[in-house]
Amino acid sequence: MKAETLPVLYEDNHLLIVNKPPLLATMGAEEGLPTAVNLSKDYLKKKYQKQGNVFLGVVSRLDSFVSGALPFARTSKAAQRLTASFAEHRVDKRYLAVVPGEFASVQDHWVDWIQKNDRRKRMEIVAPRAKGSQEARLDYQVLARWKGLTLLKIQLETGRKHQIRVQLADRGFPILGDRKYGGAAIAQPGIFLHCYRLQVPHPTQDWNVEVTAELPVHWHRRFQQLDATLKQLEP
Repeated sequence: MKAETLPVLYEDNHLLIVNKPPLLATMGAEEGLPTAVNLSKDYLKKKYQKQGNVFLGVVSRLDSFVSGALPFARTSKAAQRLTASFAEHRVDKRYLAVVPGEFASVQDHWVDWIQKNDRRKRMEIVAPRAKGSQEARLDYQVLARWKGLTLLKIQLETGRKHQIRVQLADRGFPILGDRKYGGAAIAQPGIFLHCYRLQVPHPTQDWNVEVTAELPVHWHRRFQQLDATLKQLEP
């Protein structure tokens, strides 16, 4: 991906929000591979003809396999305030996920405790308040069912590493394509998990920035029923 094609959802002097495609790391990729951070810096440097390094604060991340709205801070002050907003759970992040099987409840609230298993290099559900664990909370709603698959809308209350992936997999609903957590392999890039809506307090003004991130093209190609279903989602 080139910087010129970076899908920008919102931009001002303090905040940049992009629509990250699947298979692009937020940061920390192997040398020579692009990241969302580097592409965003290149975009800003070229657009504003900046000399030298471009500041860009990482205040949230999306797994490389996950797509959707990803915010960055453009100043150190914005980075501090956005980081606080995430820590205080004042950010609204909503996802779409496709999983196999049917849910007994149309909607529910899940609370788990998550801990990293260093030996297996993955996150796991553990006993409540186990040493080193973190509480993970989310709400889900069933949007549609297609021939053994379910489309979910998920709203995070906490933002733990791999939270949605591990909470779904632990209940027998691994995300389509998420082989790390037991999901079926697919030919399309990434996994079927997308952050479609982000609402975040503006770091310097008294209002919320809201963006909607378009789904990757392969979602529509694989599920032709999506367009009608997505019209039911709130703005």
